[in-house]
Amino acid sequence: MSRKTTGTPDNPVFGDEAALADRYAPGTGRSVAEKLADLNARLEEAQDPGSERARAKRDAAGHTTPRQRIDELLDEGTFTEIGALGRTPGDPSAPYGDGVVTGYGKVNGRPVAVYAHDKTVYGGSVGETFGNKVCEVMDMATRIGCPVIGINDSGGARIQDAVMSLAMYSEISRRQLPLSGQSPQISILLGNCAGGAVYAPATTDFIIGVEEQTTMFVTGPAIIESVTGEKVDMQELGGARAQAANGNLSYVASDEDDAFEYAKDLLDHLPSSAFEPTPAFYFPSDEPEDRDSELVDIVPDDPNVGYDMIEVLGRLFDDEQFLEVQGDYGQNIITGFARIDGRSVGVVANQPMVLAGCIDADAADKATRFIRICDAYNVPLVFVVDTPGYLPGTDQEKVGLIHRGASLGFAMVESTVPKMTVIIRKAFGGAYAVMGSKNLGADINLAWPTAQIAVMGAEGAAVMMQGRQLAAMPEEQRPAAKKMFMDFYNANMTSPYVAAERGYIDAIVDPAETRVKLRRALRLLRDKHVPEQPKKHTIMPM
Repeated sequence: MSRKTTGTPDNPVFGDEAALADRYAPGTGRSVAEKLADLNARLEEAQDPGSERARAKRDAAGHTTPRQRIDELLDEGTFTEIGALGRTPGDPSAPYGDGVVTGYGKVNGRPVAVYAHDKTVYGGSVGETFGNKVCEVMDMATRIGCPVIGINDSGGARIQDAVMSLAMYSEISRRQLPLSGQSPQISILLGNCAGGAVYAPATTDFIIGVEEQTTMFVTGPAIIESVTGEKVDMQELGGARAQAANGNLSYVASDEDDAFEYAKDLLDHLPSSAFEPTPAFYFPSDEPEDRDSELVDIVPDDPNVGYDMIEVLGRLFDDEQFLEVQGDYGQNIITGFARIDGRSVGVVANQPMVLAGCIDADAADKATRFIRICDAYNVPLVFVVDTPGYLPGTDQEKVGLIHRGASLGFAMVESTVPKMTVIIRKAFGGAYAVMGSKNLGADINLAWPTAQIAVMGAEGAAVMMQGRQLAAMPEEQRPAAKKMFMDFYNANMTSPYVAAERGYIDAIVDPAETRVKLRRALRLLRDKHVPEQPKKHTIMPM
């Protein structure tokens, strides 16, 4: 008597017991050649195991297969797959792979663990075998100390697997903790990622999306409309640009190739594990001639006129290849990687073109997380400062600027990597402190002669200190009196020489020599070591 088994609409499974018994019959009487032929047939079937309908849908959309994506990411010929013949337990007619391709390979000669969802098998949803395969490569990465890269394209939990799917998501999440801060974790989102399929990437160090291809959300448009009545389209809700602006993506790529290149660039700036050095790239330098006399021309004479900090950063490091992280989020602060003497450094800089470089709650979150990533992987930090302070206003108070801003200072103190600071222009109030001040643990603090360091700027000080006196004057005398006070304040209170006299600035430097000074500082600090306190862990602000 035959028994039909069930499958998903995209993966119909039909068979009878006789056929299944024949397929799994013991090898008695079969030759080695027949067994090899059987193996090759199974491996061939595992190469693209989705249903005809699912594969046609994928091809029509112009999307690549999981193995093509892995090949694009890894060095040619280095991929070693594991679990190719894995399938749903108890269902011998289930497709091979169970919706994910897993294995190991190399990126620029260094080992990585990798997995890629297969949307043509159960929609790339997580089942028991799927979860076990991903857990296996994560466990191996933990043991050998190598990065984990997940290529995500999933519908989320496998509904028909009920609690087993949720358990597998939990098993994957549990393995992210020992990896966190030990080896880099990168998620590349190349399709729709919903529910549990976004929680796992959100716990990784970096998330990369693709314009008009990536979507990510906890619940999709249909569920939202059924529960709340709100109508929203896929891109508006969870498109790459929208989620990058929400702080959920590190980078929005133009296409899949761009996404893979960005992942490779990230790995070039990071160690394989926290116990290894970052890759070193040769960069020739002739220090006496390594001056940039045009650098100072970028910064306007008027301290209230903005300029693009990216132009400055492009001149402070080995080359112009500054790798920005989270460029769409908290744009008043810039975070990213560069190189000094061929070695990776993390950069945190204010952006005067956005909110005058003030630090708001989003910018504080962005900088805090980036500082902790660099500290975990022993990447030195360079702060480039031009900020009038924390952003005031009721909106900022409502979104928790107090504790989110405090977290930035907390991360600054907590970090033990070499820290160098260059104050270009304004460094006022609490923002001065958290942007690499010597008082919160920076090692080398430099300032340009254009720097201004104080509790607040002259304009604000005139209001706070001379407001009543100015108000009592005849109106025609107020501008001259205010200017006289501001000139006095700038000469005696905000001058970088005041901070230098008190030891809070190590040197006031010619802007043209900044690159040389940073290079020498990093060489000095390369062997910095801060002993850890004998306690379990710190407690960050709320």
